[in-house]
Amino acid sequence: MYRGDGRDLLREKFRVNERIKSPQVRVLNEEGRQIGIMIPEEALRLAREAGLDLVEIAPEANPPVCKIIDFGKFLYQLAKKEKQQRKKMASQLKEIRFSVKISEHDYSYKVKHIREFLEDGDKVKVVVLFKGREIVHSEKGFEVMGKVINDVADIGKPVNEPRLIGRTISVVITPSKGENKKSVREVKENIKE
Repeated sequence: MYRGDGRDLLREKFRVNERIKSPQVRVLNEEGRQIGIMIPEEALRLAREAGLDLVEIAPEANPPVCKIIDFGKFLYQLAKKEKQQRKKMASQLKEIRFSVKISEHDYSYKVKHIREFLEDGDKVKVVVLFKGREIVHSEKGFEVMGKVINDVADIGKPVNEPRLIGRTISVVITPSKGENKKSVREVKENIKE
């Protein structure tokens, strides 16, 4: 199934060239400077002379505002902007798994990835897995979790306290946007108890 890049939907939102039916329009050139108010036929003639299109960009204005631009390029830029906005809005949930007996190199590598995800605006679910009889010493898992939370405290904060469920301890860390790190301290204190 063809999805397209969003330009087909945008194309229907704008009146272009002969589709502009207003008796008068306010015309802007490619740089955005106002040319003046004129009839659409005169504005279309100016656009054709420049080898561009006349696009109605503000139909609700009185008179409607039209701009002399390359319509294909205009649609491409709008589609690109919308795609970037959707990308920003949709933060994803990433998952990083630790074990109780993790080496220092593996630990620092995984924390580096958590930091990258948080900087990109994604949420991160941190999971500490217990294998075999390691579950008997669950406090070691909470120590690893506390260390992770502490190492990313400057750019992320936990949504809630780490919880032991079955053979895993998990917590979701969200990017902090200059917020108070008090909740991180509280979580660390609760882990020590």
